[in-house]
Amino acid sequence: MSDWITSLAESFGALGVALLMFIENVFPPIPSELVMPLAGYTATQGDGAGWMRLLLMIAAGTVGALAGAILWYWIGRRIGIDGLKNFSKKHGRWLTLTPDEIDKADAWFDRHGGKAVFVGRLIPTVRTFISVPAGASGMPLKRFLIFTTAGTAIWTAILALAGWFLGSQYEQVSTWVDPVSTAVLVGLLIWYLYRVATFRRKVPAE
Repeated sequence: MSDWITSLAESFGALGVALLMFIENVFPPIPSELVMPLAGYTATQGDGAGWMRLLLMIAAGTVGALAGAILWYWIGRRIGIDGLKNFSKKHGRWLTLTPDEIDKADAWFDRHGGKAVFVGRLIPTVRTFISVPAGASGMPLKRFLIFTTAGTAIWTAILALAGWFLGSQYEQVSTWVDPVSTAVLVGLLIWYLYRVATFRRKVPAE
């Protein structure tokens, strides 16, 4: 996969970076931790290399990631809170939430959703899916775009700048971030399995 990402980014430049970041947000196994550092390194190579090219790569990565985030937002919007509550009534164990808990979570997201989206876009793994509850809770698209754009731009800029300064050693960024991504993913999985295992003790069977 690494060779394919490198080939696409180097062959199509900013357009390839935007496409890769869109795919990364829809299909998480493609790591932004490799795409954006590579984009930063690419900005140092060839004709026109410089800060303007780096800014172009950051902009392209941000736009691509935003497109993926908006897709997840609309999926969440389509499902909606009522859809989640109906699913919870039938398959509450696998959602690990009761209808009442969904209402509470929706109320919390109404109060703190902007912060959650902004911070979520800076956390590996979480950044891919934070758009779904934003859409499901009915967060206005304009507000969602403000917070998700801010978080996304910061994330892509940090990774691209790391690749810019590391040069041909840009892949080191992935070795630094991957353990964090893995730890977050494992933590979420453990939390989810715990919720599934204890769900019946929290919600008496009818």
